[in-house]
Amino acid sequence: MENRLRLLYGLQRVDSHLDELHELKGDLPHLVEVLEKKVQDKETLRKGLESTVKGALVRRDEIDLEIITSKEKIEKYKEQQFQIKTNKQYDALTREIDLAQGRIITLEKEMETIEGKASTAKSDLAVVSPELEELKQELKERQAELDLVNKEHEDEELKLKHERDKLVVRVDKNDLKQYERIRSALGGNAVVPVRRNACGGCYKRVPPQVSVELRKNERIMSCEHCGRLIVSDDIVESYNSAL
Repeated sequence: MENRLRLLYGLQRVDSHLDELHELKGDLPHLVEVLEKKVQDKETLRKGLESTVKGALVRRDEIDLEIITSKEKIEKYKEQQFQIKTNKQYDALTREIDLAQGRIITLEKEMETIEGKASTAKSDLAVVSPELEELKQELKERQAELDLVNKEHEDEELKLKHERDKLVVRVDKNDLKQYERIRSALGGNAVVPVRRNACGGCYKRVPPQVSVELRKNERIMSCEHCGRLIVSDDIVESYNSAL
């Protein structure tokens, strides 16, 4: 049981050191993550606007060609009207002319709509593009700051993570689950020593009978006030002496 307690306390010590290193980074990791998301979203928006402009240009050329073709048909039908001999043929050509003219009107309206969308997309691009470049620059600067902080503590962090990995495989699985649950709920501090008959987490007084039982190191005990796992000075000293 003493070994189980020692392993839990050791894991807490390592995690506390890792937490301290993380705190040195401040808000940089979160800020970099937020900026990456903003850049990604803005990049997606920019590509969408560019696609709208490109699509509008392609469709505009198609409409131009179709309008020219329709006008040519109208001229052809009008010429044919002078050559026909029956009213039925004349009326048929007139319908074709009307259809072609109606199609031209429809295409011209579509052209106006497309040009409006393209104009709006171009205006939006004029705003989005510089905003994207600013975000990329800010991300570059923040990432450089984070890389510098990471590099300063890289060796220590790697060492601690390696030490943590070695401890985790030795800690009882049920103990580890309890530890992780408490650590998550109470801000990272799950295992604390009892000093001067007070919990090292909430600093509330530990009843004398609990202190006596705790010093036996025969079972895992929790603070009745905050729920953290508590260990005796013997466990702390034995861990420190092993360092």
